[in-house]
Amino acid sequence: MPENKVSFLKALQDGNLKAIRLVPKSDLHNHCMLGGKASVINRFYGEKLKPFKAEKMGIEPLNNWITEVYKPYMERPGAFEKAVEAAFIQATYDGIKVLEMSMDGFFGTLFNVPVERMVNVLKQYHALLVPGIDFRPELGFPKTLPLRTILKLIEPFLAFDYFRSIDLYDDENAQPLENFRELYRFTRKAGLKLKAHAGEFGDADSVRKAVEVLELDEVQHGIGAASSPEVMRWLANNGIRLNVCPESNIRLRRVKSYKTHPIRILFDHGVKVTVNTDDALLFRAGVSEQFLRLYRSGLFSPAELETIRLNGMS
Repeated sequence: MPENKVSFLKALQDGNLKAIRLVPKSDLHNHCMLGGKASVINRFYGEKLKPFKAEKMGIEPLNNWITEVYKPYMERPGAFEKAVEAAFIQATYDGIKVLEMSMDGFFGTLFNVPVERMVNVLKQYHALLVPGIDFRPELGFPKTLPLRTILKLIEPFLAFDYFRSIDLYDDENAQPLENFRELYRFTRKAGLKLKAHAGEFGDADSVRKAVEVLELDEVQHGIGAASSPEVMRWLANNGIRLNVCPESNIRLRRVKSYKTHPIRILFDHGVKVTVNTDDALLFRAGVSEQFLRLYRSGLFSPAELETIRLNGMS
């Protein structure tokens, strides 16, 4: 039996979080500007950021926290660099060896950060802090932006031939998916892997529609699919991986607890799932903590969690 498998299974059974962190893992759903280790951000800020707590289900509480708490911090000189540094520190602390971390393509416009600076900072901290990580930089855009705005924003990023995938996030119902078909066909031709948020709060049909309309390779979240055996069978048959974020789903009140999380249903229906952080700065849980919580809740056995761990390592 491979050493990593033995150590991961034993670490789970022993409840040894430090040992779990030492086992190679992936994080394939990670928003860079919100993905940093909180202690690094707090030291730079000079005080602890106000903890995130959602009073109701949905993306609105998260967006409110960003506007009220995090945006003033990001307006400080050097805050962009520190956020990127903190994200890579969080990844290495968590034992991440495959990292698909998304850079907000609208961030530079909001905070006057040129594209060249954004790319150079990502390259700098990757090389400086975690050169051994298989880093696959991703571009993300909010679904609230008009198509023409995104097409204009994305061109200078693609000129660097650096980013490997694209993601759409924010309010799932902000616009019809058909509005983004041109963007996804364009980025497919540019060689990017196609991902998008779907089924975070939406139903199973919304997940299948997102895959079909945008011709997605993977879905970020996708847990709404658990309500339909037909859609889960379709996802499994088509090899569509769901990059699930259990802590995020619980903290945003989409799911009540680990014990009731639909990742179990998806797994049982043959859907390929992974465990990811989403926004570690807000939710204060790495991939390692989530694996341990999934085990302690009784939702999965160590061997099943090993399968999920390996799902993200390819």
